[in-house]
Amino acid sequence: MDVLIHTTNSFKGVIVDRDRLPPAPAAFERQLGHSIEVWKADGFLTVWLEVPIDLSDLIPIGVKAGFEFHHAGMDYVMMTFRLVKDTFIPSYATHYIGAGGVVINHKDELLVVCERYRRDNKPSYKLPGGALQSGEHLQDCVIREVKEETGIETVFDALVCFRHSHGYRFSKSDIYFVCRLKPKSQDITIQQEEIEECLWMPICKYLESEYVHAFNKSIVKAALGSPGVVPVEMDSYPDRKEREFFMPKSLSLDSRTSSSNSL
Repeated sequence: MDVLIHTTNSFKGVIVDRDRLPPAPAAFERQLGHSIEVWKADGFLTVWLEVPIDLSDLIPIGVKAGFEFHHAGMDYVMMTFRLVKDTFIPSYATHYIGAGGVVINHKDELLVVCERYRRDNKPSYKLPGGALQSGEHLQDCVIREVKEETGIETVFDALVCFRHSHGYRFSKSDIYFVCRLKPKSQDITIQQEEIEECLWMPICKYLESEYVHAFNKSIVKAALGSPGVVPVEMDSYPDRKEREFFMPKSLSLDSRTSSSNSL
């Protein structure tokens, strides 16, 4: 009997080819059992089995064989099997990442929003922002979110602070980055589906308002008082699509370049 078609990784793991799985459950069950015995004999530690949604009938067979759920996407389930007891398997993503924009115009007014869906009927003014999409840079996310919610075009200036919290959506942790942006336009266009109100509010009024959470006041103060860290280019990593770097403005280009060698 043939072993399931697979590749291997540098951690002595077996990666089953999802596109060449036997579609018939009975055939898959027989071949999976045989493959596990061969992989154990060959000294492998783990098996990674990605089952596409159109072959979901194979999932109960994997569970029966001892596979565990690792994570799932829109069209697949990833399962793992320890060929050697207590072998370490890295967990899937543990955090959500979000970004908010402190946008201040030439009149010392702050761009703020009041979300349509909130816990009570009281107004609550906060920064425009939202979650990063897969493969999206922090700079691109906050510019996009501000544009979508308020219609205001902006230019990224600096990253000024962040908040880390736990017990967020689906029991995951959350990191929220606060970025300072410069407006390129002034006319507001509200995202009606999510935003109830959007306006340019005098900074002094925002910092004194009873309808602004203390956390939001503190991050606006941080944006006003801190130079923050800015995006920099790294000669060692010329492809901007893969990474983005932030460093203090005071660092020289030579310092930035030498720092990249340790990353």
